[in-house]
Amino acid sequence: MGGTILLAAARVQRAYPESLSPMRIVDVPCPRRRLGALEVSAIGLGAPIYAEPSASAVIPNLHRALDRGVDFVDTSDIYWRGQHEEFVGQAIKGHRQRVVLATKFGNIRPPGGTPSANGRPEYVIQACEASLRRLDVDLIDLYYIHRIDPTVAIEETVGAMARLVEHGKVRHLGICEAAPATLRRAHAAHPMTALQTEYSLWSRDPEDGLLDLCAELGIGFVAYSPLGRGFLTGTITDAQGFGEADLRRGMPRFQPENLPQNLALVERLKELAAHEASSPAQLALAWVLSQRPFIVPIPGTRQPRWLEENIDAAQLAPAPATLAALSRLFAAGTVAGPRYSAAERRRVEL
Repeated sequence: MGGTILLAAARVQRAYPESLSPMRIVDVPCPRRRLGALEVSAIGLGAPIYAEPSASAVIPNLHRALDRGVDFVDTSDIYWRGQHEEFVGQAIKGHRQRVVLATKFGNIRPPGGTPSANGRPEYVIQACEASLRRLDVDLIDLYYIHRIDPTVAIEETVGAMARLVEHGKVRHLGICEAAPATLRRAHAAHPMTALQTEYSLWSRDPEDGLLDLCAELGIGFVAYSPLGRGFLTGTITDAQGFGEADLRRGMPRFQPENLPQNLALVERLKELAAHEASSPAQLALAWVLSQRPFIVPIPGTRQPRWLEENIDAAQLAPAPATLAALSRLFAAGTVAGPRYSAAERRRVEL
């Protein structure tokens, strides 16, 4: 029933009463967490990748995030085909010492071609040099392999990344969307500071071994898409408002056959958020933060207001009963549709 009601509503709207939005003490700094040996803000700043490239959507938000104590900035050479790195580079000029800068390589999406991964040692070096130029920096704080290349032994890829550390180009290494066995092998080749994988109320796969392995090995966990690609904010009711280039248009959970069930879950999330005097997005982020002390979510947004809300979520302390209710609500099997298409699923958890 909740899905039917919402589908008839405006496509993008804040679905909680304004009076329930929490009162914020201006400029309360973001708390800190550790990713392995690296200390960062408890909330990071991801890339608003679903819209068209825009410096105005990146630079002011990054400056505001720094003012709020958010120093963990995440990008990739694939975001807007390198333009996001360029915008980040412009934004951090004059602020480099205040930023923990993370970027990624190896996720290849040629225009009109088949997505692939590239973990060849020679490419690792080339990709890093290109990112350094776009970012206009001499050093990357955290450098990830963005997708695992199944044609290259992970030890070879990590070995080339380790040489970047030896040469002073990179401080720490990370890996994205790795299966537990791959993560263990990568960490044995060179210590991994962080694993970056999708994790949110509606993407719980890391709970099946990955989080425990990170705890065992002392590896931090960076949660991308912690707001379910915007769905858990309660502002999306269908995919018709997405731009033509928006990746979400083809994602299973946003399709008409899956929307009613998923929207009903968000309706319940809104109710729980109201009891906590927070927005749905803030409660969803607070839930992620509550799962392990070494998890750092990296939501991205183009809107200054949502940036402030995201940062404020690190200050929330939801009732244990609320957190438990959320875990039950979004338990395995309750979300309709997989997180990726069949083709994309073959590229993750390798």
